[in-house]
Amino acid sequence: QVQLVESGGGLVQAGGSLKLSCVASGRIFGIFDTNTMGWYRQSPGKQRELVATITRSGRTYYVDSVKGRFTISRDNAKNTVYLEMNSLKREDTAVYYCNTNILSSDYWGQGTQVTVSS
Repeated sequence: QVQLVESGGGLVQAGGSLKLSCVASGRIFGIFDTNTMGWYRQSPGKQRELVATITRSGRTYYVDSVKGRFTISRDNAKNTVYLEMNSLKREDTAVYYCNTNILSSDYWGQGTQVTVSS
């Protein structure tokens, strides 16, 4: 079993910054650094959407709406992936989830709420 625990969410004013963390534990020893990690988000009434991913080699992908504002990174020694969010907008308000896929099984964290006020 793999557990993902997100943290770092909160209430921030538009234009502000937050840094989310996701720590992986459980049966991930020795394989965290081989897996692509991703951040998703879900707003009320909307489908969950992919925000960013980072491969084991550090190659990143961002959805267009966050390019230039968000940065995904990882620390394999700590089994942790980060999402640094700058210039936050009200439309970034959502629950943010960490994700990975191991041996065809999807794993999700419980999510962390990000609320951006105007």
